[in-house]
Amino acid sequence: MTAYRHKKSLGQHFLHDPGYLASIVAAIRPEADDLMVEIGPGQGALTRPLLAKLRHLQVVEIDRDLVAHLSQAFPPERLTIHRADALRFDFGSLGAALRVVGNLPYNISSPLLFHLADYANEIKDLHFMLQKEVVDRMAAAPDTPDYGRLSVMLQARFQVAKLFNVPPGAFNPPPKVDSAVVRLVPLPVEAIPYRDAGRFAEIVARAFGQRRKTLRNTLRGLIEPEQFEVLGIDPQRRGETLSVDEFSRLANH
Repeated sequence: MTAYRHKKSLGQHFLHDPGYLASIVAAIRPEADDLMVEIGPGQGALTRPLLAKLRHLQVVEIDRDLVAHLSQAFPPERLTIHRADALRFDFGSLGAALRVVGNLPYNISSPLLFHLADYANEIKDLHFMLQKEVVDRMAAAPDTPDYGRLSVMLQARFQVAKLFNVPPGAFNPPPKVDSAVVRLVPLPVEAIPYRDAGRFAEIVARAFGQRRKTLRNTLRGLIEPEQFEVLGIDPQRRGETLSVDEFSRLANH
């Protein structure tokens, strides 16, 4: 097969450093019978060491040329290939206790994370390589520069843990930014702090939609001034100062 040329339009940067690949596999800790799906397997750099531990692996890949490459490189009894856009793929169709891994394209990472959050009840855990800036936002604490809508929405549904950084030189071609590996573990249903997912999402989006404005202004029409007092939350605060629990209290009220 002729050498594959990466496609900038798909945000392709292929991890090739064996040391970092080994570290990612060690962090995932795959077991032989795990139900696992890899998003964006590329040329199979992570696929190979995963299959050394697993009896079977599924992958979601949008690039037709890479699908052809993977089909030649791995037998179908070991690797099931879904040629699909991960943003539209039904991960719930794969089964329960699903483990999801991948080197996510940086240009779709946030919407893909929100898409996967819809399947949290079917997922056991997720391990991703992402742009370091995105991982920092995912794991950020309230009232810090990186804290925002992504932080709140993911931390309300998952335990989020940044594991380690990966430099540009570990990829081909090297990206212009540092990367990081993150682990997400869905919270048990009884530990989810909000009651209405739609209302929670609306309040979080409104609170961060105009970051310089206070809650009194951003949540006008949703939360009345006297309700802030009942909840013990100062309406003069801004969204980035609220914890996930405080956002949940607003939504639940």
